[in-house]
Amino acid sequence: MMKTLKEKLLQLKEKRKLYLLLKYISGAFLFIVFSILLLFSLVYFNVFGKLPDKEELTSIINEEASLIYSSDDIVIGKIFAENRTNIQLAQIPNHLKEALIATEDKRFYSHNGYDGQSYARVFFRSILLRDSSGGGGSTITQQLIKNLYGRQYDGVLSLPINKIKELIIASRIEKLYTKDEILLLYLNSVPFGENSFGIESAANRFFNKSVSELNIEESTVLIGMLKANTYYNPRLHPKNALQRRNTVLQLMKSENYLSQKTADSLQKTPIALNYHNLDLNTSAGYFNYQVKKKATEIIKVVNESSNNNYNLETDGLKIHTTLNYEIQKIAEKSAKKQLIIKQKQLDKELASNRLRNRWLKKQQFTQEDKQNRTLQLFDWDSTKTITGNKIDSLWYYDKMLNASVLVTNPKNGAVISWVGGNNFNTLPFDMVLSHRQIASAFKPFLYATALENGISPCDYFENEEKTYPKYENWKPQNADYSSTPDKKVALWYALIKSMNIPSVNLYFKLEREWLVDTCKKLLFPEITDDAPSIALGTLDVSLYEATRAYGTFANNGEMNDLYMIDKITDKQGNIIYESTTQEAKRIFTKESSQTLTTILQKAVEQGTGSSIRNRYKIKSPLASKTGTAQNYTNAWFMAYTPNIVFGTWVGTSKNDVHFTSGNGSGSSLALPIVANILKEIENNPELKNKYLTSFDIPEDIASSINCSPYREKGIKGFFNRLFGKKKEEN
Repeated sequence: MMKTLKEKLLQLKEKRKLYLLLKYISGAFLFIVFSILLLFSLVYFNVFGKLPDKEELTSIINEEASLIYSSDDIVIGKIFAENRTNIQLAQIPNHLKEALIATEDKRFYSHNGYDGQSYARVFFRSILLRDSSGGGGSTITQQLIKNLYGRQYDGVLSLPINKIKELIIASRIEKLYTKDEILLLYLNSVPFGENSFGIESAANRFFNKSVSELNIEESTVLIGMLKANTYYNPRLHPKNALQRRNTVLQLMKSENYLSQKTADSLQKTPIALNYHNLDLNTSAGYFNYQVKKKATEIIKVVNESSNNNYNLETDGLKIHTTLNYEIQKIAEKSAKKQLIIKQKQLDKELASNRLRNRWLKKQQFTQEDKQNRTLQLFDWDSTKTITGNKIDSLWYYDKMLNASVLVTNPKNGAVISWVGGNNFNTLPFDMVLSHRQIASAFKPFLYATALENGISPCDYFENEEKTYPKYENWKPQNADYSSTPDKKVALWYALIKSMNIPSVNLYFKLEREWLVDTCKKLLFPEITDDAPSIALGTLDVSLYEATRAYGTFANNGEMNDLYMIDKITDKQGNIIYESTTQEAKRIFTKESSQTLTTILQKAVEQGTGSSIRNRYKIKSPLASKTGTAQNYTNAWFMAYTPNIVFGTWVGTSKNDVHFTSGNGSGSSLALPIVANILKEIENNPELKNKYLTSFDIPEDIASSINCSPYREKGIKGFFNRLFGKKKEEN
């Protein structure tokens, strides 16, 4: 009896415990439900930040990069806050959509923006059972919201608040957009790493094709990256990417998008990557940088004048430029080829003349600068990794030869090609705009000034060395140290041979202000002193200024300012800016320009530019002039036809390191770059017919230089002229 009572008391006690437990559980459950409802209500009524309303959601527009096009319609660059190019629904292949749905959201077409089954799986497997393989609970719609609006930090409540926000916004979006429209928004917004956003940018980056051209294997690689875009990056981690791609293929098979046979077959194929990163491998980096600067100025004016608000970084504008992509590639290839050859020659000279020791004495280094470390240096084919110190790095770059090439159309000023240096990403300083001593490439402007002021190409000038006490006993010499005390030299011949002594004598025959005025018209830097050495090209001029000025001779005495942008359109193709025909500025008379061109054509045949015919076998009509600065510090070569002007400069970044032999002359260092460009153009019938056109110079002007290159001085010369000696030999 007593035992039965005890049992009953124990049972009663157990029931009470159970009742209390159920009470606590119910209370906790009700508290959790109440808390969730309260939190949901607080989020819904914008306590934790305003949620996008219907009007905002119906006007979702992904930011889009502006594209830079060459004149032959090649995309050569992008301007962006986020590297994104949006696509239309019709461009998305079915297999891409199927791969996305099979991998990210199997019930995409059946849920309303949130997936209850996924939430249950996440709660039980990922949270309660701590199973990291349980997967995430976000639908494609919710992932889209995360891509568009990001997530904010609210302390310990960050995760539930952000999940509730995504759930609410997802349900709103599902009421406003079709499922396929949501897929499109998602694919246009999703990040793929490497500062690349949207499926079109990813397709271009990793496979160098548009999204509409992707095959199943490529689509599954890109969809596989969505789980972890760095870990599954096919360039950085090809094995991980291959494994993930095959997982996506199996998921597609599980959802019956692929047969087992097709899935197995595709899994055996390697990833055929065709990596194309405009940021790293751009063929026109220096040009694109200038285009961005110009386009920014243009858009600012357009916005102010039309009350618009265009944004270069976000509005997907299309910038159509003057650059010819084919010639740009030729110019870059030609510069690279020449510099690789000449760098070896320079390194050999530097090793033998102990210039590095003299260079070291001019530097100031700390003890830290002398400590060795791993250095990554620019190399033509790839980044060069060496073990060295800061001194080694500085010497490497100080002795590095750089080249700049500028090609323009003299008739309108359009920039056809712009090579600002060896590599824009590692060496961004633009040598096209760098001011360097122009050397003998300046002489045509001196001689054209003389022609403008009544001096004939058959006037003769002294070619005898002379000292000028007024100018600190300056004694100019010809480059080959020759002189002809008993003979004078004709103006035309002095120019084609680039003689210094006759050029100085010509300078003194002119009014100095005439030359200063010419330079001012050509928009050269101001001449601030009265040194006669200006006649030999001591003025510092940029390749940009020099090429524009040579265009004056090609264009019969009229100079056009250079420009790079033909037009800008919005993403729908509406023109918002279009360049207008500029009025050329008259610098020289047509007759003077044609006479000067006749002389410079002669320089190609038998003067300083003759190797372009003799060695490189260039047959096209051409006028040219070389330039070699003192001590071989700067090498120039300028050439033109009526439809194209070529300018190139070669040298080191500083004048401290340079050739000490004729290997550093304009004809040896700079001329071959233009010669190789010309050779490629001659082999292309379309480019040849367009640019390598003949000069149309009247016979009387062409024959105006048909006089003897030398004239003997004194009585002998007088009698030779009196009795009609026709030609005096060199």
